[in-house]
Amino acid sequence: MPIAEDPEPRPSEEPKDGTDGKDPFADLVLDEEFVRAAAVKEQTGRTRMLAARWQHTPPVDPGGRRSVNDGPRPRQRFARRARPVDPWGNPRPRRGGRWRTPLFVVLTVALVLAALNVDGLRSWYSTRFGDGSGGTTAGTPVATVAPETGTPTAAPPAVDPKQPTVDRPWAGSPAEGWPTTVDVFGPEPGTITRIGVFGADQVAAQVDLVKRYLAAANLDPRTVAGGRPEAALAMLSPEGRATAEKALASPSRDQDPTGWFSRFDGRDAIPVGDTYRLQGRISVEGDGKRGVLVHTDFTFVYPLRPGPDAAKRATAPRPSGPARPTGSPAPGGGGVAKPVGLLTPAADVAGDTRTARTVVRRVDTFRFHDPAKFNVERDRLYFEQTASEVGNSECDVYDGWYHPQFDQFAALGGASSAPSGPPSDPYDRSQELRTDGVCGTVSRS
Repeated sequence: MPIAEDPEPRPSEEPKDGTDGKDPFADLVLDEEFVRAAAVKEQTGRTRMLAARWQHTPPVDPGGRRSVNDGPRPRQRFARRARPVDPWGNPRPRRGGRWRTPLFVVLTVALVLAALNVDGLRSWYSTRFGDGSGGTTAGTPVATVAPETGTPTAAPPAVDPKQPTVDRPWAGSPAEGWPTTVDVFGPEPGTITRIGVFGADQVAAQVDLVKRYLAAANLDPRTVAGGRPEAALAMLSPEGRATAEKALASPSRDQDPTGWFSRFDGRDAIPVGDTYRLQGRISVEGDGKRGVLVHTDFTFVYPLRPGPDAAKRATAPRPSGPARPTGSPAPGGGGVAKPVGLLTPAADVAGDTRTARTVVRRVDTFRFHDPAKFNVERDRLYFEQTASEVGNSECDVYDGWYHPQFDQFAALGGASSAPSGPPSDPYDRSQELRTDGVCGTVSRS
């Protein structure tokens, strides 16, 4: 299709606008230099949109944006960050914080449970990571030994026989992983039933009373260090307390306080730390007269360091006396003492850092009588039967204390009673308690 072109002006015609008839934009080039040199520039679409909006709703400065003219940013307390905002000044929601609420709930529950069972938490920690008294070297796990649920069938396995020291008092002992509190031992409260005239709650309270007595008589640091066992005495029956106080005041072969309480004379043996280890079991049954019998069988282990008079005592003559009585006498008697000095002293360990251990096993039966048939006091303990034996304590000494032997003083030579019985393992709880009165030795301590 032909295109009509603009005809050129005729030579005879003069332009009416006063020009020579030439197009003024014919030589104009719209390049980049021309665009940059323009005096008026076209606004972007977003600029025109915001300008139209701000005519009706002026913008508000949220205070979160800063410019180079604002000066240095002021320091904020506790490193708080300004809350982020969008271009219109609206605060943006924080992200990634949804996981914090469940974590805080779990931590709060854990802290509450730990606070309700501080003793259990301490026992759990000490049996897995040591008790803070140097039981294991740093980073070495301790094999945890659970409480007994019945009579063991064999002795604990042998461990590396290392010389115990003040920093590592449990080295070479099977008790290193044993519990440190009597509270972890059964029977569980939910398994206790009615026995005789006592309901389940009453029997559970009787078991708890027995546990508290065992702790006060054998685990209280003040009692073990030689203090007067006031807490344990307060739980005994009037007759039992009178007998125990008489034994404390005037120890003798027939009434030795160590038959009741674990005690050491600080002049020749000082406990290392205030945490000791134990293993055993508790059982409950009827007495046949509508009462309750609570049976306990526990082995307590005590780490000790020499006292200021330990060397003097090692060379002092010892009185020899008759053997301890046999059978199961009244509380405070019975059992057998066993001196021990079998650990080979290490050549590179100073004598004042070596320690020893004394192992005490107690087998007791507590009776709770029917109050309708017997004149008894409530919440007091009455012994039905008791017996004990000790590993690493001098024989035929009845002064109310345990006297362990330390290897670093064995070479000094003393006149103590020579052991005559066969060696035995004080950690072997599969055997019955010895009550023959023979002064023997032990295979380990």
